[in-house]
Amino acid sequence: MSLAIFDLDNTLLSIDSDHAWGEFLLEQGAVDPVAYREANERFMADYNAGTLDMAAFLEMALKPLADNSPEQLSAWHQQFMASKIEPNILPKAEELLARHRTKGDTLLIITATNRFITAPIAERLGVDHLIAVNPEVKEGRYTGRASGIPSYREGKVTRLEQWLEGQDLTMEGAWFYSDSHNDLPLLEIVEHPVAVDPDDTLREIAKERQWRIMSLRD
Repeated sequence: MSLAIFDLDNTLLSIDSDHAWGEFLLEQGAVDPVAYREANERFMADYNAGTLDMAAFLEMALKPLADNSPEQLSAWHQQFMASKIEPNILPKAEELLARHRTKGDTLLIITATNRFITAPIAERLGVDHLIAVNPEVKEGRYTGRASGIPSYREGKVTRLEQWLEGQDLTMEGAWFYSDSHNDLPLLEIVEHPVAVDPDDTLREIAKERQWRIMSLRD
């Protein structure tokens, strides 16, 4: 029995849930239709290029959580799950999760997308453990700021190490599945790194290092 770690966006899902949430907010008329769309697209391009300014991105991404009531956000998220997430859950991803579950492995999703967006997705996938960016909450409302270290690039490793301190688990025999070169810091420290429908940079590195490359979309 080992730890099986999964990236979420463009790995278990065929989309980026952070970007899709931004599109959803635009459809609801909840954000500025010009400035928000431009920023959403720019940050997505920066992420793909490996140049994302995480602090600047989170300032934009978490502001709508602070601007709206928990009740409104909850109602929106239910619609978001139905319209954006459910159609983009990959059947082969669910099969992969089931294989690790059957082996008795501990399943963990680790993502740079915030917990408000991803906790219901992890629950839908039947994954009990989630490491995500934590939006700060005070007096029952989101503040628009992040709490703690963002689980992005090297931050994923740090947050995983912190999480392991409270678990009866080790990294021995661990798996990590990801599509993105941004996840190289974590891919490099697991026994079983797997490139899933990888971006071009990760594909080349995976070939050089003879890591497994697989698709959940074929």
